[in-house]
Amino acid sequence: MKYLRQILIIGSITFAGEMLHILIPLPVPASVYGMALLFLCLCLHVIREEQIAETAEWLLAVMPVMFIGPGVGIIDHYTSISDSILPFTAVVLLTTVLVMGVTGATVQGVMALTGRRRKKG
Repeated sequence: MKYLRQILIIGSITFAGEMLHILIPLPVPASVYGMALLFLCLCLHVIREEQIAETAEWLLAVMPVMFIGPGVGIIDHYTSISDSILPFTAVVLLTTVLVMGVTGATVQGVMALTGRRRKKG
């Protein structure tokens, strides 16, 4: 019953993200709206981490399986995309390095801010 409740919580937030995607005319994927909603709910303590922890861990554990389909699609359509494989690879590598750098800088900034707050408090 605990897992069903957790799935319903995560599913409800995902559904709310889908509704926001339909209602707000911005080029933002529904999954981003859902993640923002979940983040907001966790920060405002509307949802506690313990309420979704086991199901979230399971979803993270099976996430690599979700990349099998797109990988097979790329291999299946290799002849169609072979002319643009070099630009595609360059973009993937560049954006990966960029995302890693921005993520690292953000984490360091947040850690510095929380460290200052702990020293003051």
